[in-house]
Amino acid sequence: MSQSSTNFSLNHLSIRTVNLEKTCDFFDRVMGFKKGARPNFPFPGAWLYNGTDDDYANAIIHIIGIDPNDPEGLKKYLGDRDLNSLQGTGAIDHIAFFATDLSSMLRNLQKQSIPYRERTVPSLDLHQIFVDDPNGVVIELNYPASEKAALAST
Repeated sequence: MSQSSTNFSLNHLSIRTVNLEKTCDFFDRVMGFKKGARPNFPFPGAWLYNGTDDDYANAIIHIIGIDPNDPEGLKKYLGDRDLNSLQGTGAIDHIAFFATDLSSMLRNLQKQSIPYRERTVPSLDLHQIFVDDPNGVVIELNYPASEKAALAST
């Protein structure tokens, strides 16, 4: 894949936890990150902003709350993880990048037979691709939803 056609920048870090409020409080007290707007995902969580919450690009940390009594929404959206693995860097759920040139990425993934999952977050006008690296770390690629719409119309 030609690097000249694709542009990446780090988007956010995502942490899974059974201690949602404690985790949010830690990042507020230590880093000054504040809770802000978050899409209505089918699982508990919080987006912590470095700056104002009028631009989701400022949502530097996404906290994924695990509700042991109702884990289905999270399992269906992001997949299941063993609660015992969520310590240390095992609590890092995924790394996300803003990206451009969705069509090239899809061709590249298909050409290499790399499995991927797609989602669109309409409230953010964002199309997402999820791939697993060789270590099981989930990589989230965030494209403008308009790129997906353009592909669908061709």
